[in-house]
Amino acid sequence: MTIIVEGTVHAPMDVVWGCWTKPEHIVQWAFASDTWEASRAENDVRVGGRFSTTMAAKDKSASFDFGGMYTEVVEHARIAYDIDDGRHVDIEFREVPDGVHITETFEAETENTPEMQRSGWQAILQNFAIHVETEHGNPHMP
Repeated sequence: MTIIVEGTVHAPMDVVWGCWTKPEHIVQWAFASDTWEASRAENDVRVGGRFSTTMAAKDKSASFDFGGMYTEVVEHARIAYDIDDGRHVDIEFREVPDGVHITETFEAETENTPEMQRSGWQAILQNFAIHVETEHGNPHMP
């Protein structure tokens, strides 16, 4: 089963791409709720390159590493990777009049319901948009 989440970020493509791929930005947005944080991120954005982000509860009650290997990287257009658990993810970045539309398609896992997975990934995408628009947004875009 595949799940799709998407949203538009109101910022130029170069800013969106940089915030998505640079570890110093990933730690600012790669979590689904305010009670969690991304305490560490490493990212080698190239085919065969690896990424790893530690997601942790702020109260230190839980943490996990989200990692994998890139299978496709087309700058400012597309990223695909295999998560360490074997699932595949495709991400499309498409310029639109008011910014960049991001579509993430990922294979569902079996531990959590599809709706829980969809809402978690959508929340992370929303955190990304907030980070980009607050810190780096283009004031001329809505």
